[in-house]
Amino acid sequence: MSLRERLDAAGTWLVLGALGLVVTLNMDVLGNEPWRFRPGAVRPHGPLAPLVRAADRHWDPSLLRTVAMVAGVAVLALAVAAALARPLPAWLLVTACVTVAALLILPAVALQAGLRQSTQPWFFTNDSTYQIELAGDGLLHGHDPYGRDYSHTGLERFYSLDGSAGPGTASRHVALRHFAYFPGTPLLAAAWSVLPRPWDDARFLVALATLALFGVALAFPGPLPLRAALGVAAAANPIAVRAVWFGTADAPALVFLLAAFAAALRRRPLLAGALLGAAVLTKQFAVAAIPFLAVLVLLELGRPALLRAGAAAAAVLAAGFLPFLVASPVALWHDTVSYGAGTYRIVGYGLSALLVKAGVLHDRTSPYPFLPLVVLVWAPVTALLAWSQLRSRAAYAAGAGFTASVFLLLFLARVFQISYLLWPLEGLVLAALLAAGARRPT
Repeated sequence: MSLRERLDAAGTWLVLGALGLVVTLNMDVLGNEPWRFRPGAVRPHGPLAPLVRAADRHWDPSLLRTVAMVAGVAVLALAVAAALARPLPAWLLVTACVTVAALLILPAVALQAGLRQSTQPWFFTNDSTYQIELAGDGLLHGHDPYGRDYSHTGLERFYSLDGSAGPGTASRHVALRHFAYFPGTPLLAAAWSVLPRPWDDARFLVALATLALFGVALAFPGPLPLRAALGVAAAANPIAVRAVWFGTADAPALVFLLAAFAAALRRRPLLAGALLGAAVLTKQFAVAAIPFLAVLVLLELGRPALLRAGAAAAAVLAAGFLPFLVASPVALWHDTVSYGAGTYRIVGYGLSALLVKAGVLHDRTSPYPFLPLVVLVWAPVTALLAWSQLRSRAAYAAGAGFTASVFLLLFLARVFQISYLLWPLEGLVLAALLAAGARRPT
């Protein structure tokens, strides 16, 4: 469908309904539960200073919700126009989707970045985001992010919330001695860090990647209204919106992941494999998608295409991992695998936390058999789901299988943060996009 064409009534209201839904769901939670920083004096300066002054020099959820309400009013205006006039043109609704998503995502991260520039870099950020920035900056200066001691980089000042770094900080916060992300994350951070302040804040990269989830949804084949509605759900759901300003960097990997499946449906196996390799290179959770994309490519394009896709994925992974493996394979393994599987304190609501509550594990620092659980539980269940996909030959089964597999992987992990739920949520969106694209390709 051309963007100049007009959608029918059903398509128009589907998109408007999705926009109304994300505005409503975000309204009550936008800006909730920030870190309670005590930075002292806040001196607004730089390009975001007017926003900091508008927020009265503090984190102000009411300002963010006011902007979200403006987005809601815009959706209401479109709904009135659709009710009184003929169906709206596709370009107008697509523009509305991007605008509403941007109004929900960008003001919060801009305010965080403005407050951060007006104080110190260890305020109004997240420890994971801050460490990613430090790793990227170090990479530009030839320093390996793995095996590095971050206890004298400024990151140690984050944890007190007032900028102090008392004795014992390094021993209490094991993240200061590990970098838990696969190489794609510091590589992206290094590229992004060349921007001037405050735009070098890694959360702006995450914000653009989150908005890009809408564009990736449009890259799938299928009816435009359905793709637009699902794209809105992917980019502007409350978990994705919060992840941007709070500082959890899952969106870049998810963009690569969803784009890989879109490329497979568009019959581009080399691109699909390369994008999946980039997703895994950026975030470990993307490993759960490998068997399901492989089966999808096999069913859609055949064995030769699957081999080409596998070669492309392997090439991307090799290019990303080899420099760090050459530098220090032990540090890479300890930081990205051993740390997450056995060092980090048990938090969240997964199996590990349930075992602590049941008294099976002594406390939240006890050893936890994550790797045996992966081999004995997750891998067989994932293989069964992939086999089911192969038997059904249904494209949507790839998204459904990935959703179940990644949720199980997260449930079995030592740590289960609420932000991780973005992965199965995007998996559900993926399943719907695959179903729409396979049913009515364009």
